[in-house]
Amino acid sequence: MMQSPAVPEPAVAVGEDPRSYARLMSAVYDATMSGGRAPARPRDVIGDSWQRMLARGVNPDTHIPPVIEATGLDALRKASGLLTVLDDVSRGLESIVAEGDNILVLADARGRVLWRSGSPAVLGKADRLGFVEGANWGEGAVGTNAIGTALASNRAVQVFSAEHFLRSHHAWTCAGAPVRDPRTGQVIGVVDVSGPAATVHPTTVALVDAVARLAEAHLREQHDRTLNRLRMVAAPILARIGSPALAVDADGWVAAVDQMPLHNRILLPDELAPGRVWIPTLGRCDVELLPGGWLVRPSTAASDDDATATRVVLDLRGAPVLEMAGQFGGWRHDISLRHAEILLVLSIHRNGRSASELAEDLYGDRSRVVTVRAELSRMRKQLAGLILGKPYRFGDDAVIDVLYPADRSTLLGASTAPAIRALRASSRTDAKLSLSP
Repeated sequence: MMQSPAVPEPAVAVGEDPRSYARLMSAVYDATMSGGRAPARPRDVIGDSWQRMLARGVNPDTHIPPVIEATGLDALRKASGLLTVLDDVSRGLESIVAEGDNILVLADARGRVLWRSGSPAVLGKADRLGFVEGANWGEGAVGTNAIGTALASNRAVQVFSAEHFLRSHHAWTCAGAPVRDPRTGQVIGVVDVSGPAATVHPTTVALVDAVARLAEAHLREQHDRTLNRLRMVAAPILARIGSPALAVDADGWVAAVDQMPLHNRILLPDELAPGRVWIPTLGRCDVELLPGGWLVRPSTAASDDDATATRVVLDLRGAPVLEMAGQFGGWRHDISLRHAEILLVLSIHRNGRSASELAEDLYGDRSRVVTVRAELSRMRKQLAGLILGKPYRFGDDAVIDVLYPADRSTLLGASTAPAIRALRASSRTDAKLSLSP
């Protein structure tokens, strides 16, 4: 995978006059767009982007209003993987934004603006361009710009004045740097600083890139903490087993290993569920759930008859708790109200629920599928393999027990989900019927 250069290239070099460069780029832009002979070549990253836009037939003189996904913005934020680095990014670029001439933007892997901050004056100018939360600023949506071009080139990029493909953006300058998930190396978003063209500075792109690297370091530390928590849960279980086994997180990163060669990561099958599966490098393995991951044991059995089912207990008698038990022990995990609602609904509908059906169950609104999918995505990462998709359901080999409060009319008392309210109402109706003469 191509990595960002050690020192990101500024649009305007130190000591170069931004106004002279802007005039030169304007002449280069006009000549390039008209098919004439340009007085100079644009920087490679800009020229490559322009060629992509021309190949797509984008009209540089047409202001393209970006597609805005205002509904479901919270779900996009939660699903982006960037929520935990927002504070780091804001602090790292506070000095630039505090001056009042720039805005700070954090976009997801598709270029959709998730968060932005800045002075009302600059935000107002951004509004007129459609540079708002929920707007798609990928290259395919609005042409050459720091967010979209950073994603397309997989590097930190500064775009100044007429380097933008759309003429309507020439009054702006922007610097963006991709943020990568340190576990996978995949780009999950972009940090961007944008403002009027007069605010261009050669050090801005390097600073933005440094803050993106800081965000990656935070994500790496967060992953290490997650593995440490999994390691603490797995250690006594591995000790009880007394045979080759390892504990991995939902992405296959190894937290603990016993009596096996050391692996950093193993490749897990898609839609992994408890039971016996084939895992590359390990062969046939018995897999059990752990909080935040899996217990994996190379199998020595000749058949699947002795595979152990997973017993799940959803305890709703007080604060919701999830308990799970396998062949070598179990664990107990406090869960959120929303996760308790989902698990209860799925325990009732063992054949599964679609995203729209769950949206109706949880919100009374079948259109809120984006919110439901984001919630289920987080839930399936935390409880890897317990919930399957298409439709959302418990695995076939999971044994589900629900422990209800003695008075079911108090079931998940803080819940406003229609499905839970219906269960409470039915319990009150049943109680009245039982008291009838």
